[in-house]
Amino acid sequence: MLIRPIQKSDTPFIKQILQTDLKAAKLDIPGTAYFDTNLDTLDQYYTGNSNRGYYVVDDNGTILGGAGFGEFDLNNKVAELQKLYLSEAGRGHGLSYKLIDLIKDKAKDAGYSKLYLETHHNLTAALHIYSKAGFTRLNGPIKSSDHSNVMDGFYIMDL
Repeated sequence: MLIRPIQKSDTPFIKQILQTDLKAAKLDIPGTAYFDTNLDTLDQYYTGNSNRGYYVVDDNGTILGGAGFGEFDLNNKVAELQKLYLSEAGRGHGLSYKLIDLIKDKAKDAGYSKLYLETHHNLTAALHIYSKAGFTRLNGPIKSSDHSNVMDGFYIMDL
């Protein structure tokens, strides 16, 4: 398995994985990534901007999932872990941890000092992964975002 930067041809697969996962968790509702306006142009959103990056897991041409980072609070050097989703075939291989480690390194290389994320209690596996990966749970969001009205799990880590 290869973890590499997103390409245009990967975008529909990541969108499908993300929406399938969120629907299974009953989070196919407004205020979640399910309805993000950039889902059809993820490659364009993440490519060519030094404040962002997105990486996919490619298993001999089959996209198993991915994760990215983007600016959340540039003034305080806080990046957001974004769109970490894996297909069913990608689960159980430690790929979430590998993606998080890569995103930590890439976000640090981009000049960030903290990595933040927002999640939901319905995503029970994600909650376990984030805690095990070294994130600290917060009582609430560090600032308002497009998702913070629906999400109820907020985490941060130093890079």
